[in-house]
Formats: sequence, C-alpha cells, structure tokens
Amino acid sequence: MDAGDLRIFEAVARLGGMNRAAAELNTVQSNVTARIRLLEKQLGTRLFHRDSRGVKLTEPGQRLLSYAVKIAQLLKEARLAVADDGKPKGVLTIGSLETTVALRLSPILADYVGAFPEVELGLRTGTTCELVEDVLAHRVEGAFVCGPVAHEDLTSEVFFREELAILTAKSVRDLDALIAKGNTRSVVLRRGCSYREILETMLAKRGVVGLRHLEFGTLEAIYGSVGAGLGITLLPKTLIGSVWRDGRVAVHEMPPDEAHVDTIFIRRRDAFVSSALKAFLKAARPAQVRSEAAE
Repeated sequence: MDAGDLRIFEAVARLGGMNRAAAELNTVQSNVTARIRLLEKQLGTRLFHRDSRGVKLTEPGQRLLSYAVKIAQLLKEARLAVADDGKPKGVLTIGSLETTVALRLSPILADYVGAFPEVELGLRTGTTCELVEDVLAHRVEGAFVCGPVAHEDLTSEVFFREELAILTAKSVRDLDALIAKGNTRSVVLRRGCSYREILETMLAKRGVVGLRHLEFGTLEAIYGSVGAGLGITLLPKTLIGSVWRDGRVAVHEMPPDEAHVDTIFIRRRDAFVSSALKAFLKAARPAQVRSEAAE
C-alpha cells in the first residue's frame, strides 16, 4: 500500500464508481480496478461493495478512508512547506462572515493585495457553522467567525469585538412590551448564522419559545422587513448606522452581559501555516488593536 493506491481508493470512494474515478485520474478503468483489487488483497479485506450502480464502502473501507484523506492532505502540506521560502506567494483562501467583511476586512484585504501581489487571495463567505466545516475540511486556511468555537482540532484568536443591538420597526418604543405580546418573529439570515442563534438564545431567556423565522439572503432585505414591522433582528451596531440615521428602524440597546460578541479567527491546529497566511494575520492585527481600543 502506498500513497498512489490511497489516492485511487479515495477517488473511487468519493465518486462512487471505478469509471468516474478513472476519468478524474486520467487513466483507464481497468487500471483503477486492478489497483483496488491489489489493495484489498494486501489488506486482506474488501473495501467496496460492488453492484450495477457503482460501489459503496464496506466498514473497513470507511475506516481506511479517513486515513487516506489525512495522508493526502499531509502530502499536499509537505509540498507546500518545501516550496515555502518565507516570501508570501501562491494561493491563500480565507473564510469570513459577510458582516465581518463589510465591517472590518475590506481595507485589510485591499492593503494586503497591494502589499503582496504574488499571493492569489480568495475569500469564501458563509455562516459560522459553514465556515467551521470549511476550515476542518481544508477548504480554507482559516476563517473569521463568531466566537467562541470549541473544537479540539481548531485553534482560535480573538480579533474584533462587536457591540450588538436589536432592530425593530421604528414605531416600537418598548421592546419588552413587544416580546410580551407574543407572536414575535425573527428576521434573520439562513440557519447557521451566529447572530440568529444569539437572538434565539436571548429571546429564550425571556420565555419566547417556538420562535418563527423569516429568512432572507441579504442585509438590505432584513432592514426592509424589520422596518415594515414583520419582525425583529439582531446585528452589530456598526453595521446598522445608515438605517438607524435614516430613521428606517428603531434600535434597542441590549443588557451589557448580552451586548457583545467576539469575532475570532480559527484555523486547524495541525495545519501548515503558510507565509501568505502569516503575513495576512500580521496585516490584520493592527486593525484588531484599533478595534479593541475603540470599545
């Protein structure tokens, strides 16, 4: 068994068929089939159930797959480590909450791209849940998410602290009275959004259970729906300045023990930290200091 065997095995397992794996690996099906049979013979067990629709992993195959993925990632990181001469270059993909991009990252990204033109910088946005999975799956080198995040495979660093507020229709003067009436709806981004989860927790403490949600894909849609009285939402104060000043919504302060949330940068504890990532984090830290000083 060698790395080449495991690469073929992983492709067959992921794609569900010898033909599809052969096409991806730019070889013929007979070669893939022969390598899998040899691997099974060496290990003394069947790795796949075979039928007319394709293949499916056996229990031993499922156990082997996790090792095949880890070994492939280690080999990839080994190549990156050898090629990394300390000068930021190559591909760097960072994940972030959309709100963090809007509030904090835009000038950092612009400065970084200007300072390190040999880095091919990519940005992947999503919810905290989605981004945690992206980091664990090596789809991004690290991500800015809503903290805290507790996972044994991840390390984290606090970068920004956001002050939160609740938005309602501008006619609402007493938030507690509104909640007490019942039938409270939350106007939120899709499931997995950290601000949505914080709002749910906050309302649950006040006896609101079975909360109904109106989900939207953009902040502007949320602002419009809240302003129209369709429900309430929770967002960082620095993100709502324009709609607040324009009088489109009412903004309600939160209790001090519920009013703040940390934005943290997470990355895999066992992953190689490229020079490009080191330079990015170094560039972001002055903003981190300014953010803390402003609080």
